[in-house]
Amino acid sequence: MQHPIRAFAHKNILLTSLLLSASTLVASNTAAQSNDVLQDVITVYGSHMTAQTQDNIKPETEPVAAPDAAAFVARLPGADINNNGQLSGQVQYRGLFGPRINVQVDGNNVMPGGPGWMDPPLHYAPMPLVSRIQVDRGVSPVRNGPGLAGGVNAVFKKANFGETSEFNMIYDISAGYRSVDDSTSVGGIVGTSNDVFRINALYARENGDNIKFPGGEIASSEHVRLVYGLSTGVKLGSHEFGLDVRKQETGNSGNPPFPMDIRFFDSEFVNAFYKGDFDAFRVEAKLGAADISHGMTNFHLRPNSNPMAHRETFAKSFRRTAEIMLAFDLADGELKIGSDYDFTKNKSRITHPNNQNFFLDNVPIVRQDRTGVFGEWTGALGGINAEIGGRVDWIDSDIGQASVGAALPMGPVMLANMFNISARTWSDTNIDTVLRLWRETDGPITWRGTLAHKTRTPGYLDRFAWLPTTASAGLADGNIYLGDPSIVSENAWILNGGLDYQSKRAYARPTIFYRSVNDYIQGVPFDNTVGVIDTLQEMVAAGSGDPTPLKFGNVDAELYGFDMDFGMKLMGDKSSGLWRMDGVASYVRGKRRDIDDNLYRVSPPNLTLSGTYERQGWSVSLESKFVATQNNVSLTNSELATDGFALFSLHGQWDVKDSVMISAGVENLLNKHYAQHLSGYNRISGSDVMLGDRLPGSGRGVFVKLSLRN
Repeated sequence: MQHPIRAFAHKNILLTSLLLSASTLVASNTAAQSNDVLQDVITVYGSHMTAQTQDNIKPETEPVAAPDAAAFVARLPGADINNNGQLSGQVQYRGLFGPRINVQVDGNNVMPGGPGWMDPPLHYAPMPLVSRIQVDRGVSPVRNGPGLAGGVNAVFKKANFGETSEFNMIYDISAGYRSVDDSTSVGGIVGTSNDVFRINALYARENGDNIKFPGGEIASSEHVRLVYGLSTGVKLGSHEFGLDVRKQETGNSGNPPFPMDIRFFDSEFVNAFYKGDFDAFRVEAKLGAADISHGMTNFHLRPNSNPMAHRETFAKSFRRTAEIMLAFDLADGELKIGSDYDFTKNKSRITHPNNQNFFLDNVPIVRQDRTGVFGEWTGALGGINAEIGGRVDWIDSDIGQASVGAALPMGPVMLANMFNISARTWSDTNIDTVLRLWRETDGPITWRGTLAHKTRTPGYLDRFAWLPTTASAGLADGNIYLGDPSIVSENAWILNGGLDYQSKRAYARPTIFYRSVNDYIQGVPFDNTVGVIDTLQEMVAAGSGDPTPLKFGNVDAELYGFDMDFGMKLMGDKSSGLWRMDGVASYVRGKRRDIDDNLYRVSPPNLTLSGTYERQGWSVSLESKFVATQNNVSLTNSELATDGFALFSLHGQWDVKDSVMISAGVENLLNKHYAQHLSGYNRISGSDVMLGDRLPGSGRGVFVKLSLRN
């Protein structure tokens, strides 16, 4: 029987959102902004570090020319990138990554199209279209939905409303070239707006060849991506309505840490929103739809001379969302209350392109619906500012029966039969609470602290993966995994503390953090007789080359560490020549609490320092990045340690005039051979990288970018 509160929420959020979105009242952008002390902001076209608690970093001045937006986020304190391919990087934040981070694209959540997470959320945020990236510091606010770690939002460029009735042309376009993979990118927006109407087209096209490193090329590391769409809105008085439509086509793109490469992603996104200001309250409502089709193979990009071993997998993702929020003044602050609904449907089928009777549903149609309600108050408690929030989420999921072709061997057929007669439904209730406090002083310091309880629902692979495969939502450790029907949600207690200091000459934002996670989900031995093939699952896994499969299970874990960004003006000013220094330092330690082992794929300690000479209209920077050895590796995941390294880059920018900017640089200036700890292991034969070796970082290369804006 359906929970009565949940049923009421389902009906009312959909009805209210539909009525608001269809309303002829259209309107204002008076939504209250979150306090900057709670957020890092990377802007694509802006000034450097202008506010006490906000980053405004120009990518034109950063040595980040790769197409993956996750690499851009990795510039922030505590952040890094799990590199699974040129278009498949996952954001890591304070040791957590993948589905534990609430990653949004233009304010909307994205469900990856396949079980391997070849398209993590930022796959759908090409850098030529991104105006800024926001990162919630420490934890994500409850109004943004569930999520165990901080939140990330890649905000797209848009034609903003004007101030008069006269229409003005708007454009924000960039074009770039990168030599290390012979890649090009071009894209941006073109549109027009006045004080009532806005519209813009968006377009981005990126493509590149294999990545070069000292010693050769990384096979199957090319990429190609095309995005186009439309964004429009109308504003009448205190009401605004907007509509965004976007199509994305990813073509042949390699994933060397995975057993397959991307053949295609065909994706469509439609999002509508309404904002309205009334006398006593403010309303925001959104509707979203996303459909993703995905194909991958182990033969069209990488060498595979055995036709009998050819495999092609097709996957689909379907998502529908609705949100509504009311905000009104209460007790020297603002109270936001709301509800959100998220329905997803996924499926995946493995096929043999040369045998139509060879197929199996490694992910039969799996459905999940989540209904959440939340309340969040932001205001002053005496001399302390506070954000106090709580949310409840009800989750229901079920999965259909697995179909298996007549050409399949007996082992997978028997596993499918066992799965089909098992219980295949699951439900849960999760509760999140967040308390964030900050206090501004008369001097240059803002004190801040966070105490939170956050949860994460298991993914469909964690619970329902019946067939032993390497599909693992992007872990890329080479292990074979199975699901566990008894798995439960993760629960974390989080404590952060720090300060923001900024004077006219210097800034520093140190933070210490601790996160205790009960029922942390990771791979554990399938049974107590590791190495002894005494189950059907182990027999099938051994046939795929791994006699010691893992299953997703609940363990106890903890993560703690320290990160900060800092900088100072050394001498001079922009008119005569300004010398400044900036830096970012990050340290995180991830451990199991139940056994003596480390968590898998945790970023090593690292420090980035840059020295910049800046004059009016141009600047040049020399950057150095120092990464420590990572010996704290996961024995459970057969993780290998990595050596430390130091990299140097040179980059600069020239503001040709107000609307034209040129940036250029040299990556890996000394052509250093190195391996990033968060990169996966090579699984492609015939490459200049040995099978099983960790993938190397890119070699020396130049990049150049032209930006035009009006």
